[in-house]
Amino acid sequence: MLKRIHINQHKIKYNKKHNTNEPVITVKTSKSNDYGHQVDINGSSKLVYKPNKPLSCGAKVWIETEAEIKIINKKSGKEKTLSNISMG
Repeated sequence: MLKRIHINQHKIKYNKKHNTNEPVITVKTSKSNDYGHQVDINGSSKLVYKPNKPLSCGAKVWIETEAEIKIINKKSGKEKTLSNISMG
């Protein structure tokens, strides 16, 4: 399953303005959007820049991987693993 990882600049600005620690990393798949403070990529990945074809959220730079990843949300204390096995 393809995963696209990007930084939400609006959350960074929100955190600074409101002195909060909301997760700023977004992991998008065809099935979900997950949010975290840290993402561990257990395999190969590539960094993509597409200024003329951004993601639906507006991101122009992101990391793409099909590897297994672990998303860590330090605020909630939760961890989620997204497998590299396609469920298609």
